[in-house]
Amino acid sequence: MSAEAQVGLGGKLGRMRQGFRGWRGRRPFWGGLLTLLGGIPIMYFPYANLTLGTMTIRMATTAGAGSLIIGVLLIVLGLTMWFQPQSRVFAGVAAILLALVSLVVSNFGGFVMGYLLSLIGGALGVSWVYEKPVRPARRAKVPAAREAADGPADDAPGAGPVDGTNGRHRAG
Repeated sequence: MSAEAQVGLGGKLGRMRQGFRGWRGRRPFWGGLLTLLGGIPIMYFPYANLTLGTMTIRMATTAGAGSLIIGVLLIVLGLTMWFQPQSRVFAGVAAILLALVSLVVSNFGGFVMGYLLSLIGGALGVSWVYEKPVRPARRAKVPAAREAADGPADDAPGAGPVDGTNGRHRAG
């Protein structure tokens, strides 16, 4: 998108984008998103009808209810990471455990896609830490008249003893 096109979008879209970036930065956004996306294939595949040509393959198993519960819980845990970042460690550990259980219960964890997404999302949720941005400290400016009145600095040439060591590397 060119600069001219962005000007036409207006300030409202820019403010919304900046607001979303700020919201996203104060929570484990990517961990929650991956956990949420990992719950979808785990929940979907046991109830899906796959068609290969004229043959229909039904993936329904006796563990379909367990897959549905695991998928819904993973989606809820992903949303919990977004909207309750204080409980990110609990949600991350629970997501990791549910991802491991989904390997056994629901068609190898949604054919490994949901398993990997949930496992990585839970790990990102556990490891995320919010740090406020640190602003660099301002350096106080010393007026030139005050520096001249104090005399030469200790590191200035000629400020030290005659041997030129400037007071450094002396044992006593």
